[in-house]
Amino acid sequence: MSVGMALLLAVVAICVVVFLIERCKLNPFLALFLASMLLGFAAGMPASHVVSTFEKGAGQVLGQIASVIALGTMLGKMLEVSGGADRIAMTVVALAGPRRLDWAMMVIGLLVGLSVFFTVGFVVLVPLAFSIARQTKMPILHVALPVTAALSVVQGYMPPHPGTMFALAAYHADIGRLIWMGALVSLPAAIVAGPLYTRFIVPRLPADTGAAAAGAHGANTPPRDPASLPGFGITLFTILAPMVLMLAGSATRFMGPQAGAWVQVLRFAGDPNVGLALAALLSFWTLGLRRGMTREKVLACSNECLGPLAGLLLMIGAGGGFGAELMESGISDAIARAAVDMHVPLLVLAWGLAAGMRVAVGSATVAMSTTAGIVAPIMVHGSAVSPELVVLATGAGAVMFGPMNDSGFWQVRDALGLSVPQTLRTWSVLETLIGVVGLAMCVLMQACGL
Repeated sequence: MSVGMALLLAVVAICVVVFLIERCKLNPFLALFLASMLLGFAAGMPASHVVSTFEKGAGQVLGQIASVIALGTMLGKMLEVSGGADRIAMTVVALAGPRRLDWAMMVIGLLVGLSVFFTVGFVVLVPLAFSIARQTKMPILHVALPVTAALSVVQGYMPPHPGTMFALAAYHADIGRLIWMGALVSLPAAIVAGPLYTRFIVPRLPADTGAAAAGAHGANTPPRDPASLPGFGITLFTILAPMVLMLAGSATRFMGPQAGAWVQVLRFAGDPNVGLALAALLSFWTLGLRRGMTREKVLACSNECLGPLAGLLLMIGAGGGFGAELMESGISDAIARAAVDMHVPLLVLAWGLAAGMRVAVGSATVAMSTTAGIVAPIMVHGSAVSPELVVLATGAGAVMFGPMNDSGFWQVRDALGLSVPQTLRTWSVLETLIGVVGLAMCVLMQACGL
């Protein structure tokens, strides 16, 4: 297949996805499924092979990450219902003091965001931000924007969040390396988009911005009794347990195949599925049963959090099927050869494609999955870039711009009581800062040989 035809088919397929989601208002899963079928037929694949390729791609992706996402969601649910997020917030704010409140909120967002999706973390932490702002007499945006930025940073760069796990599987990255390299990217991105940008933009907005929303939250959200919350140490231990296990498991790959039994145990426990399963079981005890929660309540929480995952997992699976169609039809190989011949930097290519998809469809997860399907074959052509950096560059592009077709835009606008122009000046700009800083950090880390 010629490069021109491959590019044409890829562009048309992406345009079909955008049209079906934005104009026809189809579910992203159905849009990706239909676009995958059309792509296969247009590339000349037999009908039976088109369907089997989609099934294989979807099954492979879901087999690698579905259980990880489900187990991470259970852990996040226990953090939410137990009040663990509140305990972390209260402790960090008390340690930081009012002068460093924006920095404290950034730390809270990073810690809580490790275990919960952006939407859940935002719903849990924003009412707490209103309470803190009321008690300290600080503008609500001074408190809420840093935590919002930190939640978005972790969503884009750190496992076990869906888009990151999809790209990790597609690029065959190592999860241990991704965790510590993601932390190196996340911290400066959170600092620039959080406290630093907050201190720049808040004085330039009307003094009463968000005041109406703050008043409404003050009337409707009484603070939780601190005595009913789990301890800070045990909550932090529970959140960080899966990360520690996965890092330890990754570190054992340097010890060779003849290492002792304890190394084999670490490798097993450090597998993402096993590590998150152990962390979920730990949370049932530390944040549930130990705090007086009944076994029936723990079961209800773990069941309740899985229902909303159905649409997300179907969308991720469809993204895997779409990527498989691109690869089996030869389109990805043709694009990969062209990119190698033109010497397009792989990190810039992944970032640019993901950013374009983010603007087109709004969803960061769809942006990452579609980009991974196009970029992954380039890794097969002997790219010298570490796959972990390509995951992070894809995530940086996928969080760019905070466009108005992203549900997060309207969630932030409504919760913080902003106008559309104010949301563009706050949420959209901080999302862009996260993406730009993320790409810059990836380029810097590549230059340093990581």
